[in-house]
Amino acid sequence: MSDWKAVEPDLKTALEKFPNPIKALAHAQVPAVVIRQAYDPAQGLGLIRRFTNMGLMRDGTDHKGQADQRVRIDIGTSLGLRGHEKDKFLDHAETSHFMFKFLFEGFDNPVNVMYDALRALCPGKDVKVAREKDGRLYGPAIFRVHYDGHRYKPHIDHVVLRENRTAYEVYRFKHQFAGVLCLQNADASGPGVQSLLHRCVWTPEVQPHITNDTFYDYAKEKNIEHSRVVLQPGDLYNGPKKQDH
Repeated sequence: MSDWKAVEPDLKTALEKFPNPIKALAHAQVPAVVIRQAYDPAQGLGLIRRFTNMGLMRDGTDHKGQADQRVRIDIGTSLGLRGHEKDKFLDHAETSHFMFKFLFEGFDNPVNVMYDALRALCPGKDVKVAREKDGRLYGPAIFRVHYDGHRYKPHIDHVVLRENRTAYEVYRFKHQFAGVLCLQNADASGPGVQSLLHRCVWTPEVQPHITNDTFYDYAKEKNIEHSRVVLQPGDLYNGPKKQDH
């Protein structure tokens, strides 16, 4: 059995095992760092109700016949979805910053929880929202909402290796990670929030298997280690952006 498993349940454990956890992630020494109950689950449910009441998302009940049939909704500014037009992406990010100034009023700020954890995991590094040379900011975070019918195939989210967004400043960063703060899980009939991570650094050899949806066969053939991370409301995940859900 592989011992390549996420470090948990808290920052203290991660920092005791790895003086620089982000560096350990970059070198695939560990698949992920998980901070259990980093955010109060009750506050997470309160935020979900606010988002629903404001019309930013719909609730999880049956919505057959309604106009909005999206199985994924982003509250915030996604570079992956909006990055094809740089100026529009940055304009949209500005509106996200404005919205986030009041969206969490009365609750602990979940974005601050995320950034505080990142600062602890990156000793000696400056942790801040990505920005262009002219000072224009990217979105600080995205609240991603998934509904029945949405799934991710094995993939790698990377502005260089997948998206090739050479016009953006973040293109210069070799390593890119994901941070996920779970606010609400699937209902009892759903699979829950989980990521299956493979100890497989991207190479041109790997890409055709990602493109053709044959990566699982490739991983089995090459005996590539993998680790599953299952989150509960309030849990915070930090790890690579190559995953499936």
